[in-house]
Amino acid sequence: MSVRREWGPLLAAVRTGLAARGWRAITMTLGAVTLTALFQLVQNQPWGYQPVQDIGSVRAQDPLWQALLRTPLSLFVPALDLPVWGALAQILLVFGIAEICLGRRLTLLVAYAATLAGTMYARLGIALGPDSVLGLPASDARVVDTGPSAAVVGLAVVVCWRHRAWLTGSLVVVAMVVEVLVKNNLAGKEHLAAIAAVLVACALGEALSASRRGRSAAVAGRGRERRRSGPGSGA
Repeated sequence: MSVRREWGPLLAAVRTGLAARGWRAITMTLGAVTLTALFQLVQNQPWGYQPVQDIGSVRAQDPLWQALLRTPLSLFVPALDLPVWGALAQILLVFGIAEICLGRRLTLLVAYAATLAGTMYARLGIALGPDSVLGLPASDARVVDTGPSAAVVGLAVVVCWRHRAWLTGSLVVVAMVVEVLVKNNLAGKEHLAAIAAVLVACALGEALSASRRGRSAAVAGRGRERRRSGPGSGA
């Protein structure tokens, strides 16, 4: 498969968006990068760690209402055990492309849905227990679950689906599967949960679009039939 066929539509959409609006095409992305950097700066201060945890730290052992309130901001709180530049680069690249190709609202919706899918999977996995294929050990309930990685993975898959970059999308999925096989931890399984959620959403969206096109074609066909069979159509 050629690079042009794989990435051509995606690169064309990015170039068109940037040419038309410049940096304004990624204002949400720049805001997300700034917010993530700010959280990183604050949580590394002696006075700032706990406030950041209180507003953006999610654990499976937390009450559900609390986790749901914290989840939107949790994806902008960098994980303490990972270099912050990685999170900033992921947001700038993937969020930026998604904002141009999907629009601001859909980008935020997909990012939140992917993050929420991972958060809810953690609770399900712990409830299933380590003996289940989809289960998790009880100790994972205390793991702090923050960072943009689930959102980044979900957005990458949706962008690839939208622009038919099937090989790239497949590589993203395979990479996440390998991650779980090599390092079977909560983060890796949450990435797979995020991928599963967005793939289901993409498939449903395609099915609904096809159904709408089918109904529109049927209505148009009936209209043409009526016009052909109307007054004046006979000999």
